[in-house]
Amino acid sequence: MALTLYVDTARWRAHHKHVQEQFPGLVPVCKGNGYGFGHERLAEEVTRLGADVLAVGTTYEAARIKDFFSGDLLVLTPYRRGEEPVPLPDRVIRSVSSVDGVYGLVGARVVIEVMSSMKRHGVSEQDLPQLHAAIENVRLEGFAIHLPLDRTDGSDAVEEVIGWMDRLRAARLPLHTMFVSHLKADELARLQQQFPQTRFRARIGTRLWLGDHEATEYRGAVLDVTRVAKGDRFGYRQQKAASDGFLVVVAGGTSHGVGLEAPKALHGVMPRAKGVARAGLATVNRNLSPFVWSGKQRWFAEPPHMQVSILFIPADAQEPKVGDELVAHLRHTTTQFDRLVDR
Repeated sequence: MALTLYVDTARWRAHHKHVQEQFPGLVPVCKGNGYGFGHERLAEEVTRLGADVLAVGTTYEAARIKDFFSGDLLVLTPYRRGEEPVPLPDRVIRSVSSVDGVYGLVGARVVIEVMSSMKRHGVSEQDLPQLHAAIENVRLEGFAIHLPLDRTDGSDAVEEVIGWMDRLRAARLPLHTMFVSHLKADELARLQQQFPQTRFRARIGTRLWLGDHEATEYRGAVLDVTRVAKGDRFGYRQQKAASDGFLVVVAGGTSHGVGLEAPKALHGVMPRAKGVARAGLATVNRNLSPFVWSGKQRWFAEPPHMQVSILFIPADAQEPKVGDELVAHLRHTTTQFDRLVDR
């Protein structure tokens, strides 16, 4: 019995094709846990799409995925002098975010990242004059800009890219290819129209693999069901049952990512109020699980174990049976399934 990721394969792949049609020259991204699907599976899907470049997060990911994908691999984490050397084939392209980094990669294929309003990493406008000499000893594949997801100041993503295109052009640097992230299809089309001599290539991960929420579903199998009465003690900490009901042991625990949650940016009063309410309940050991039964998200009876979770189902709900599967609302990028089923 397992935590299973079910994939409506035809629908999932139809979404991939739709995104590819919207973004000509698409560079799929496969990093972290492979957006919940795993590196090997996504490499297979990228090959199916016919993409010539696959972007990965780190050199270690490139080393793992190189045997599953025969095209070029673009490492998104910038090169730093002194990093641990990882044996990689010539088809690997390194990202660089400093002039010193370019000098450190003599003979390599590189993409130079420019500093966007993300202010994460990238060369600055002041660095551009020094790049002329630096790029003579590398194989420049293009420049790249990583844009923020939200623009709360009302600024225009396209204008930010145009600003950098103008700076690069003024510095007389090659503009044959620009890799971009977090642009809409119409924004990419605007850029391509304004700069017809430059090939704009969108690096896309989340929108490509997780953009159709109805194409995938996690389910945890019920392993055991035990009836309890109010006051009965249970679990590792021998807590008392608050009322009559059922203790339901379901596949999916901390090793799968259940109960682990990445921090989220909250916008607006209502989401913040809900966050405060959840925090308050947690102080009295009341934590909502991601598992759904009879149309309701159910409470953890106690913190999730390594491979299973124990839920409390009240007596007035339908009793689950061993072998039933509970839908689980889990974040793909923090979840590790036991099995993937195409259907």
